[in-house]
Amino acid sequence: MSTTPKSLYRDEGVVLRVQKLGEADRIVTVLTRRTGKVRAVAKGVRRTKSKFGARLEPFSHVDLQLYTGRNLDIVSQAESLHSYGPAIVADYRAYTAGTAVLETADRLTAEEKEPSLRMFLLVIGALRSLAEQAHPPGLVLDAFLLRAMSVAGWEPALSDCARCAEPGPHRHFSVPGGGMVCPACRPTGSAMPSPVTVELLDALLTGDWATAEASQGINRREGSGLVAALLQWHLERGLRSLSLVDRS
Repeated sequence: MSTTPKSLYRDEGVVLRVQKLGEADRIVTVLTRRTGKVRAVAKGVRRTKSKFGARLEPFSHVDLQLYTGRNLDIVSQAESLHSYGPAIVADYRAYTAGTAVLETADRLTAEEKEPSLRMFLLVIGALRSLAEQAHPPGLVLDAFLLRAMSVAGWEPALSDCARCAEPGPHRHFSVPGGGMVCPACRPTGSAMPSPVTVELLDALLTGDWATAEASQGINRREGSGLVAALLQWHLERGLRSLSLVDRS
């Protein structure tokens, strides 16, 4: 009786989450550079003598060799490229922000094995910033969320009207509308954020960190609320980790 040979492939990726499987195995969900999101079985990684168990933890940037399986692929080798976990876990604000980054990436790349290089690079950039304390964790998270929505095709309109493209700036922000809206398009219940908050969101989206880091707490809180509302509107349900983010 013949069997179809398993194909072997190699890719680098970032571990988004892990799940226990049986007594010693794990299912790891990895966002890879070339293949997209992959769910694979890592056999024996929960044993104390496992060769690569510690390398397959959330926040880890790894080089993987995998076999293609019928339902789930199988990890045959794992080499650590960057271990962002220890530095992120050591800072509670960074840890809660990083957890939200991983969950968002997992949710926004719903299709398995659909290449998503831009999302992969966004996740790596966010984790590096959190691990190196390059910017305040809350700002890193909101910048990631805005850019991740842009990659997914949901970039918010922050100047021209989201509905009719009337040149801005405008005063009202509609979550269902997708951003700033003109008076003619403004639906009932639209928010009226501070112009400084809108400037902060634009700075985070475009990578203007000097402007972002000069912002005040009141504008950061207002901006975070708008970003979270937009993301959860598009996903049609909340992210568990987002409510746990420490923005103190």
